[in-house]
Parts: sequence; C-alpha cells; structure tokens
Amino acid sequence: MSCYKLTVASPDGNLFEGQVYSLSLRGVEGELAILAGHVPFITSVVACTCRIEEEDGTERIGHTDGGILTVSAEGTVLLASGFAFEE
Repeated sequence: MSCYKLTVASPDGNLFEGQVYSLSLRGVEGELAILAGHVPFITSVVACTCRIEEEDGTERIGHTDGGILTVSAEGTVLLASGFAFEE
C-alpha cells in the first residue's frame, strides 16, 4: 500500500505529521477519502470526525470544528480551526 505525508495543523501548531495510508473526513460536498496519488485539490471541511490510518496500520480518530484541506503532490494538509484526537 502506498502512503503519503499528512500534516494536521491548528492555530496551536502542528498536531500530527507523518506517513499515512488514508484520511477520511467530511468536506462541504460530502464524505472524502484521501489515498496516495489523489488528484490535487482544495476544499473546505465541515465539523466532523476524521479517521487517519497510519503507515503501520494504526488508526487514529480525531474531531475537527472545520477548516481547509489541501491535497498536492508534496502531501496533504488539514488546516483545522479546532482539532482534537480521541484518547
């Protein structure tokens, strides 16, 4: 399985940075799943639960108040107005 670099950032700084297999969340037009090689785009993200599957298979669940998602060849960045991982 191919992986890509994901950064989750908030006004408090970077909350996550690493290689992931997938990111699932809700954009303004519906559910999104980002995998390696996804076409570049930018979209708004609504308040939702985010699922991150890391390179080693670990699944992390977080919650965002919304933000902006940018997908490019260099990696994916979620700029969240608020974000917290579940314990």
